[in-house]
Amino acid sequence: MEKVYKNLVKGIRQYFKKAKIKKAVIGVSGGLDSALSLRLVADAIGNRNVTALIMPEKGLTKVENVKDAINLCKSLKINYKLIEINSILKNFKKIKQNKNSRINLKPRIRMLILYNYANANNALVIGTSNKTELKLGYFTKYGDGACDLEVIGDLYKTEVLKLAKYLKLPKKIINKVPSAELYKGQTDEAQIGASYKNIDDMLKGKKKMSNKIRKLIEQSRHKTTPISIIKTN
Repeated sequence: MEKVYKNLVKGIRQYFKKAKIKKAVIGVSGGLDSALSLRLVADAIGNRNVTALIMPEKGLTKVENVKDAINLCKSLKINYKLIEINSILKNFKKIKQNKNSRINLKPRIRMLILYNYANANNALVIGTSNKTELKLGYFTKYGDGACDLEVIGDLYKTEVLKLAKYLKLPKKIINKVPSAELYKGQTDEAQIGASYKNIDDMLKGKKKMSNKIRKLIEQSRHKTTPISIIKTN
């Protein structure tokens, strides 16, 4: 884990140097992936150069997750801003929606807020998706899948957990049941239909791929491959 940590920090630092940008902005939820991403970026470019945006949906996002996100930022001495997304969501009620569109709207609104901040402050938007999510396509297109740099994108979920323990991130965050909190009672593993341990074993070829996981990958192909361009000849 020490080698993994050093390589990630080095890679992040080099990316910012090449981009000639010194600042970063990241959405922090109080969950494991964003917590680890925040720590890595802060270690790479300095905590004073990182801003965390905590963007809960009042009435849905658990208060404890907001508190955990704030406490993490304070412990890492990182500037943070709390921005509730309810007022923005309200404007979309005028447009016809279904459950799927409502769920995906939330990460897209958060993406807009992140990029608005990044553009106004000459910063890069940090992604918080892990390798498991990226391979499955388990993210919102142009939502949490939109960023300038994925810092944990080469770590499977089980590896994210190991690195978080190595870096001694708060146990309260490490032990949380993974959830994007897109609707009440939602958990990642229940929605996907398998534990992250089993999913990672399937993706690594240690276990036979289940039909459900294979179908999810196929259905998400439009997210995980470059945008198609229709040729003129």
